[in-house]
Amino acid sequence: MATLADHIENYLKRLLSEMGQDTLHIRRTDLAERFQCVPSQINYVLKTRFTAKHGYIVESRRGGGGYIRITRLQPVEGEQLISWAYNQVGRTVSKEGIEYLLARLEDAKVLEAEQIRLIRAVIDQETRLLEPSIAGMVRAALFRALLVVSVGSR
Repeated sequence: MATLADHIENYLKRLLSEMGQDTLHIRRTDLAERFQCVPSQINYVLKTRFTAKHGYIVESRRGGGGYIRITRLQPVEGEQLISWAYNQVGRTVSKEGIEYLLARLEDAKVLEAEQIRLIRAVIDQETRLLEPSIAGMVRAALFRALLVVSVGSR
């Protein structure tokens, strides 16, 4: 028997498919009303089923004008992965988004484990104490810069 979390997950995936796009914008309160649940149930589904490991990046803003943005990541391999990773990072990126990108680069052996550790350490160190709204922008800029330097040193 399907759980509420299963229904929410299937609904969101169906919306992504029906729209024919890789990004979905939706309000958390609209989802909670549709499924007659508390917003924390929506958060649970997003944190457990729409993770970078599962091929999604989720960004959200809470509050009255809040939203959820779910982006489905497309599979890319080899040397194209470097350009793809660079282009996946917009003006801002979450820590989970960076972790997903670093894992993909490491799994594809595009970057060495030491390069990945260095990128992760620099980004963590430089964003640890920043406000979340600023940290995402700094994280994005650092990732792009460090990726270019890392690729150039191969």
